[in-house]
Amino acid sequence: MSASDDSTKAKPAPAKIGKGVKFLFGGTAGMAATIFVQPLDLVKNRMQMSGEGGGAREHKTSLHALRAIVRNEGISGIYTGLSAGLLRQATYTTTRLGIYTTLFEKFSKDGKPPNFAMKALIGVTAGGIGAFVGTPAEVALIRMTSDGRLPPDQKRGYKNVVDALFRIVQEEGVLTLWRGCIPTVGRAMVVNAAQLASYSQAKQILINTGYFWDGLLLHFVASMISGLITTAASMPVDIAKTRIQNMKMIDGKPEYSGALDVLGKVIRKEGFFSLWKGFTPYYARLGPHTVLTFIFLEQMNKQYSKYVLGDSSASGGL
Repeated sequence: MSASDDSTKAKPAPAKIGKGVKFLFGGTAGMAATIFVQPLDLVKNRMQMSGEGGGAREHKTSLHALRAIVRNEGISGIYTGLSAGLLRQATYTTTRLGIYTTLFEKFSKDGKPPNFAMKALIGVTAGGIGAFVGTPAEVALIRMTSDGRLPPDQKRGYKNVVDALFRIVQEEGVLTLWRGCIPTVGRAMVVNAAQLASYSQAKQILINTGYFWDGLLLHFVASMISGLITTAASMPVDIAKTRIQNMKMIDGKPEYSGALDVLGKVIRKEGFFSLWKGFTPYYARLGPHTVLTFIFLEQMNKQYSKYVLGDSSASGGL
Protein backbone atom coordinates (compact mmCIF):
# COMPACT_ATOMS: atom_id res chain seq x y z
CA MET A 1 0.00 0.00 0.00
CA SER A 2 1.37 3.42 -0.95
CA ALA A 3 2.00 6.34 1.43
CA SER A 4 -0.75 8.27 -0.32
CA ASP A 5 -3.17 5.47 0.46
CA ASP A 6 -2.17 5.64 4.13
CA SER A 7 -2.74 9.38 4.25
CA THR A 8 -6.23 9.08 2.82
CA LYS A 9 -7.34 6.54 5.39
CA ALA A 10 -9.99 7.91 7.74
CA LYS A 11 -8.73 8.78 11.17
CA PRO A 12 -10.22 6.66 13.94
CA ALA A 13 -13.01 8.35 15.88
CA PRO A 14 -11.87 9.67 19.26
CA ALA A 15 -12.67 7.49 22.25
CA LYS A 16 -15.85 8.40 24.12
CA ILE A 17 -16.51 8.59 27.84
CA GLY A 18 -18.15 5.37 29.02
CA LYS A 19 -21.72 5.35 30.28
CA GLY A 20 -20.68 4.30 33.78
CA VAL A 21 -18.25 7.21 34.03
CA LYS A 22 -20.94 9.64 32.82
CA PHE A 23 -23.26 8.53 35.64
CA LEU A 24 -20.45 8.69 38.20
CA PHE A 25 -19.45 12.21 37.15
CA GLY A 26 -23.09 13.39 37.18
CA GLY A 27 -23.65 12.29 40.76
CA THR A 28 -20.27 13.54 41.96
CA ALA A 29 -20.88 16.99 40.43
CA GLY A 30 -24.29 17.25 42.10
CA MET A 31 -23.00 16.15 45.50
CA ALA A 32 -20.09 18.59 45.38
CA ALA A 33 -22.46 21.45 44.54
CA THR A 34 -24.86 20.46 47.35
CA ILE A 35 -22.15 20.87 50.00
CA PHE A 36 -22.04 24.57 49.09
CA VAL A 37 -25.78 25.27 48.71
CA GLN A 38 -27.46 23.08 51.37
CA PRO A 39 -28.16 26.12 53.68
CA LEU A 40 -30.05 27.82 50.83
CA ASP A 41 -32.10 24.68 50.21
CA LEU A 42 -33.00 24.63 53.90
CA VAL A 43 -34.13 28.28 53.81
CA LYS A 44 -36.16 27.65 50.64
CA ASN A 45 -37.99 24.68 52.21
CA ARG A 46 -38.71 26.60 55.43
CA MET A 47 -40.17 29.54 53.48
CA GLN A 48 -42.34 27.26 51.37
CA MET A 49 -43.77 25.68 54.55
CA SER A 50 -44.28 29.10 56.14
CA GLY A 51 -47.95 30.06 56.14
CA GLU A 52 -49.14 26.48 55.68
CA GLY A 53 -52.61 25.90 57.02
CA GLY A 54 -53.62 29.52 56.55
CA GLY A 55 -51.66 30.76 59.54
CA ALA A 56 -49.36 33.77 59.68
CA ARG A 57 -46.20 33.53 57.63
CA GLU A 58 -43.29 32.63 59.91
CA HIS A 59 -40.68 34.05 57.58
CA LYS A 60 -41.23 37.15 55.47
CA THR A 61 -37.76 37.19 53.89
CA SER A 62 -34.88 34.78 53.30
CA LEU A 63 -32.70 36.69 55.76
CA HIS A 64 -35.40 36.46 58.44
CA ALA A 65 -35.62 32.71 57.92
CA LEU A 66 -31.84 32.31 58.09
CA ARG A 67 -31.63 34.36 61.31
CA ALA A 68 -34.38 32.28 62.90
CA ILE A 69 -32.62 29.03 61.99
CA VAL A 70 -29.29 30.18 63.46
CA ARG A 71 -30.98 31.61 66.59
CA ASN A 72 -33.10 28.53 67.30
CA GLU A 73 -30.90 25.71 66.01
CA GLY A 74 -27.36 27.09 66.06
CA ILE A 75 -24.86 27.54 63.25
CA SER A 76 -24.83 23.80 62.55
CA GLY A 77 -28.59 24.04 62.00
CA ILE A 78 -28.05 25.57 58.56
CA TYR A 79 -26.73 22.19 57.42
CA THR A 80 -29.74 20.25 58.70
CA GLY A 81 -30.57 17.49 56.24
CA LEU A 82 -27.17 17.49 54.51
CA SER A 83 -26.96 13.68 54.53
CA ALA A 84 -30.36 13.51 52.79
CA GLY A 85 -29.27 16.20 50.33
CA LEU A 86 -26.17 14.21 49.42
CA LEU A 87 -28.14 10.98 49.02
CA ARG A 88 -30.61 12.82 46.81
CA GLN A 89 -27.78 13.93 44.54
CA ALA A 90 -26.25 10.45 44.58
CA THR A 91 -29.54 9.00 43.31
CA TYR A 92 -31.43 11.74 41.44
CA THR A 93 -28.55 13.69 39.87
CA THR A 94 -26.47 10.60 39.07
CA THR A 95 -29.42 9.23 37.11
CA ARG A 96 -30.61 12.42 35.38
CA LEU A 97 -27.21 13.74 34.30
CA GLY A 98 -25.98 10.29 33.33
CA ILE A 99 -29.02 9.73 31.13
CA TYR A 100 -28.93 13.28 29.72
CA THR A 101 -25.25 13.23 28.74
CA THR A 102 -25.64 9.74 27.24
CA LEU A 103 -28.70 10.71 25.16
CA PHE A 104 -27.16 14.10 24.26
CA GLU A 105 -24.18 12.29 22.74
CA LYS A 106 -26.44 9.75 21.01
CA PHE A 107 -28.54 12.42 19.27
CA SER A 108 -25.59 14.65 18.32
CA LYS A 109 -24.84 14.23 14.61
CA ASP A 110 -21.46 14.97 13.01
CA GLY A 111 -20.33 16.97 16.02
CA LYS A 112 -23.48 19.13 16.03
CA PRO A 113 -25.67 19.13 19.17
CA PRO A 114 -29.39 18.22 18.92
CA ASN A 115 -31.91 21.01 18.38
CA PHE A 116 -33.66 22.73 21.31
CA ALA A 117 -36.82 20.58 21.10
CA MET A 118 -34.76 17.40 21.27
CA LYS A 119 -32.72 18.81 24.17
CA ALA A 120 -35.96 19.52 26.04
CA LEU A 121 -37.28 16.03 25.32
CA ILE A 122 -34.02 14.46 26.51
CA GLY A 123 -34.22 16.64 29.64
CA VAL A 124 -37.81 15.59 30.36
CA THR A 125 -36.88 11.92 30.01
CA ALA A 126 -33.77 12.18 32.17
CA GLY A 127 -35.56 14.23 34.84
CA GLY A 128 -38.58 11.95 35.13
CA ILE A 129 -36.52 8.79 35.56
CA GLY A 130 -34.07 10.49 37.93
CA ALA A 131 -36.88 11.86 40.09
CA PHE A 132 -38.48 8.45 40.56
CA VAL A 133 -35.15 7.00 41.68
CA GLY A 134 -34.48 9.96 43.98
CA THR A 135 -37.92 10.40 45.60
CA PRO A 136 -37.12 8.49 48.86
CA ALA A 137 -34.13 10.75 49.54
CA GLU A 138 -36.27 13.77 48.59
CA VAL A 139 -38.94 12.81 51.15
CA ALA A 140 -36.27 12.43 53.85
CA LEU A 141 -34.71 15.78 52.86
CA ILE A 142 -38.01 17.68 53.02
CA ARG A 143 -38.85 16.23 56.43
CA MET A 144 -35.40 16.81 57.91
CA THR A 145 -35.20 20.42 56.72
CA SER A 146 -38.75 21.15 57.93
CA ASP A 147 -38.35 19.56 61.37
CA GLY A 148 -36.81 22.59 63.06
CA ARG A 149 -39.94 24.71 62.53
CA LEU A 150 -42.24 22.25 64.33
CA PRO A 151 -43.25 22.37 68.03
CA PRO A 152 -41.19 19.97 70.22
CA ASP A 153 -44.03 17.43 70.47
CA GLN A 154 -44.35 17.24 66.69
CA LYS A 155 -40.68 16.96 65.74
CA ARG A 156 -39.71 13.74 64.00
CA GLY A 157 -36.11 13.96 65.19
CA TYR A 158 -34.42 11.95 62.46
CA LYS A 159 -30.72 11.49 63.26
CA ASN A 160 -29.62 11.20 59.63
CA VAL A 161 -30.97 10.10 56.26
CA VAL A 162 -30.55 6.38 57.03
CA ASP A 163 -32.50 6.78 60.27
CA ALA A 164 -35.15 8.80 58.40
CA LEU A 165 -35.63 6.18 55.67
CA PHE A 166 -35.69 3.31 58.18
CA ARG A 167 -38.25 5.01 60.44
CA ILE A 168 -40.47 6.10 57.56
CA VAL A 169 -40.68 2.49 56.37
CA GLN A 170 -41.18 1.17 59.90
CA GLU A 171 -43.76 3.75 61.00
CA GLU A 172 -45.61 4.60 57.79
CA GLY A 173 -44.88 1.84 55.28
CA VAL A 174 -42.48 1.55 52.35
CA LEU A 175 -44.80 3.31 49.90
CA THR A 176 -44.46 6.51 51.96
CA LEU A 177 -40.94 6.78 50.54
CA TRP A 178 -42.59 7.57 47.21
CA ARG A 179 -45.18 9.98 48.66
CA GLY A 180 -45.49 12.93 46.33
CA CYS A 181 -43.79 10.95 43.57
CA ILE A 182 -46.11 12.31 40.86
CA PRO A 183 -45.47 16.02 41.61
CA THR A 184 -41.79 15.20 42.20
CA VAL A 185 -41.53 13.59 38.77
CA GLY A 186 -43.59 16.44 37.28
CA ARG A 187 -41.30 19.03 38.85
CA ALA A 188 -38.20 17.18 37.68
CA MET A 189 -39.52 17.00 34.12
CA VAL A 190 -40.15 20.77 34.17
CA VAL A 191 -36.80 21.50 35.86
CA ASN A 192 -34.75 19.33 33.54
CA ALA A 193 -36.51 20.42 30.35
CA ALA A 194 -35.86 24.03 31.40
CA GLN A 195 -32.46 23.62 33.06
CA LEU A 196 -30.61 21.19 30.82
CA ALA A 197 -32.07 22.37 27.52
CA SER A 198 -31.69 26.09 28.35
CA TYR A 199 -28.12 25.53 29.57
CA SER A 200 -27.09 23.75 26.38
CA GLN A 201 -28.95 26.30 24.24
CA ALA A 202 -27.53 29.29 26.14
CA LYS A 203 -24.00 27.94 25.65
CA GLN A 204 -24.63 27.56 21.93
CA ILE A 205 -26.06 31.09 21.57
CA LEU A 206 -23.31 32.69 23.66
CA ILE A 207 -20.57 31.00 21.63
CA ASN A 208 -22.23 32.16 18.39
CA THR A 209 -22.03 35.79 19.57
CA GLY A 210 -18.26 35.58 19.23
CA TYR A 211 -17.68 37.00 22.71
CA PHE A 212 -17.43 33.64 24.51
CA TRP A 213 -15.43 30.47 24.04
CA ASP A 214 -15.67 27.11 25.78
CA GLY A 215 -14.41 27.85 29.29
CA LEU A 216 -15.41 28.70 32.85
CA LEU A 217 -16.91 32.11 32.00
CA LEU A 218 -19.17 30.57 29.36
CA HIS A 219 -20.26 27.83 31.78
CA PHE A 220 -20.95 30.40 34.51
CA VAL A 221 -23.09 32.75 32.37
CA ALA A 222 -25.02 29.90 30.72
CA SER A 223 -25.67 28.36 34.16
CA MET A 224 -27.05 31.60 35.62
CA ILE A 225 -29.39 32.05 32.64
CA SER A 226 -30.51 28.45 32.96
CA GLY A 227 -31.07 28.81 36.72
CA LEU A 228 -33.30 31.87 36.31
CA ILE A 229 -35.48 30.24 33.64
CA THR A 230 -35.73 27.04 35.65
CA THR A 231 -36.70 28.84 38.88
CA ALA A 232 -39.59 30.72 37.30
CA ALA A 233 -40.91 27.62 35.55
CA SER A 234 -40.67 25.11 38.38
CA MET A 235 -41.54 26.92 41.62
CA PRO A 236 -45.32 26.23 41.69
CA VAL A 237 -44.71 22.52 41.13
CA ASP A 238 -41.96 22.56 43.75
CA ILE A 239 -44.26 24.07 46.39
CA ALA A 240 -46.87 21.38 45.71
CA LYS A 241 -44.22 18.67 46.00
CA THR A 242 -42.76 20.11 49.22
CA ARG A 243 -46.08 20.34 51.02
CA ILE A 244 -47.28 16.89 49.96
CA GLN A 245 -44.06 15.24 51.10
CA ASN A 246 -44.20 17.00 54.47
CA MET A 247 -47.95 16.58 55.10
CA LYS A 248 -49.39 14.80 58.11
CA MET A 249 -52.55 12.74 58.53
CA ILE A 250 -55.43 14.69 60.10
CA ASP A 251 -58.24 12.56 61.57
CA GLY A 252 -57.00 9.67 59.47
CA LYS A 253 -57.01 11.67 56.25
CA PRO A 254 -54.09 13.29 54.42
CA GLU A 255 -53.93 17.10 54.43
CA TYR A 256 -53.91 17.24 50.64
CA SER A 257 -55.47 15.01 48.02
CA GLY A 258 -52.88 15.91 45.39
CA ALA A 259 -50.83 18.61 43.73
CA LEU A 260 -53.85 20.49 42.36
CA ASP A 261 -55.41 20.54 45.85
CA VAL A 262 -52.20 22.07 47.25
CA LEU A 263 -52.06 24.74 44.54
CA GLY A 264 -55.76 25.57 44.97
CA LYS A 265 -55.44 25.97 48.74
CA VAL A 266 -52.25 28.05 48.47
CA ILE A 267 -53.87 30.44 45.98
CA ARG A 268 -57.09 30.69 48.01
CA LYS A 269 -55.51 31.15 51.44
CA GLU A 270 -52.15 32.77 50.70
CA GLY A 271 -52.58 34.48 47.34
CA PHE A 272 -51.56 33.66 43.75
CA PHE A 273 -48.02 34.97 44.05
CA SER A 274 -47.41 32.68 47.04
CA LEU A 275 -46.79 30.03 44.39
CA TRP A 276 -43.43 31.76 44.00
CA LYS A 277 -42.86 32.09 47.76
CA GLY A 278 -39.19 31.66 48.50
CA PHE A 279 -38.19 32.73 44.97
CA THR A 280 -35.01 34.46 46.19
CA PRO A 281 -33.58 31.51 48.18
CA TYR A 282 -34.83 29.11 45.50
CA TYR A 283 -32.92 30.98 42.80
CA ALA A 284 -30.03 31.70 45.17
CA ARG A 285 -29.85 27.94 45.71
CA LEU A 286 -30.68 26.76 42.19
CA GLY A 287 -28.47 29.33 40.44
CA PRO A 288 -25.21 28.46 42.26
CA HIS A 289 -26.14 24.76 42.32
CA THR A 290 -26.66 24.85 38.56
CA VAL A 291 -23.40 26.77 38.08
CA LEU A 292 -21.35 24.49 40.32
CA THR A 293 -22.91 21.25 39.03
CA PHE A 294 -22.32 22.11 35.38
CA ILE A 295 -18.83 23.52 35.98
CA PHE A 296 -17.80 20.43 37.97
CA LEU A 297 -19.37 18.12 35.38
CA GLU A 298 -17.87 19.86 32.35
CA GLN A 299 -14.43 20.00 33.93
CA MET A 300 -14.51 16.33 34.94
CA ASN A 301 -15.59 15.35 31.42
CA LYS A 302 -12.89 17.49 29.80
CA GLN A 303 -10.10 16.33 32.13
CA TYR A 304 -11.10 12.68 31.73
CA SER A 305 -11.15 13.06 27.94
CA LYS A 306 -7.75 14.77 27.99
CA TYR A 307 -5.81 12.66 30.46
CA VAL A 308 -7.53 9.26 30.22
CA LEU A 309 -8.77 9.16 26.63
CA GLY A 310 -6.01 11.37 25.18
CA ASP A 311 -8.45 13.76 23.46
CA SER A 312 -7.48 17.33 24.41
CA SER A 313 -9.99 18.84 21.95
CA ALA A 314 -13.10 17.36 23.61
CA SER A 315 -15.75 19.65 25.09
CA GLY A 316 -17.58 19.13 28.37
CA GLY A 317 -20.35 17.22 26.62
CA LEU A 318 -23.41 19.39 27.35
